[in-house]
Amino acid sequence: MKYEVVRRTFIMKKDIKKKPTEAELNILRILWERGASTVREVHETLYPNNSVGYTTTLKLMQIMVDKSLTIRDTSQRTHIYTASLAEEQNQKRMVKDLLQDAFKGSPSKLVMQILGNHQASAEELDEIKALINKIEKNQ
Repeated sequence: MKYEVVRRTFIMKKDIKKKPTEAELNILRILWERGASTVREVHETLYPNNSVGYTTTLKLMQIMVDKSLTIRDTSQRTHIYTASLAEEQNQKRMVKDLLQDAFKGSPSKLVMQILGNHQASAEELDEIKALINKIEKNQ
């Protein structure tokens, strides 16, 4: 088990089990972009026209703490939230889950599905080729 210290809180990486919902991912994107933020800051970024109530955002962020998706710093009057995993770590975890759940662990099926159904730019294809070359050299 690996532990990570973040704002006086210990998180066991294996405890982050639940996949974020679409609404939770929207909040995580804001936290990754802005860094540590209050509920008010997240709410105003997410809903600039106040189409959703503040308490909805608050409740969702509280649930995210319970799911270990975020960390709440309660050392000040206004609580500060941060994502418990970096964006890249979360992406790796979600791709790993998708790979196992939808593609029976087959990376080639996943890649074929992605490239077969979505138009990749020339730059993206060059990056993919470079990654394949790098992997082949290391084998």
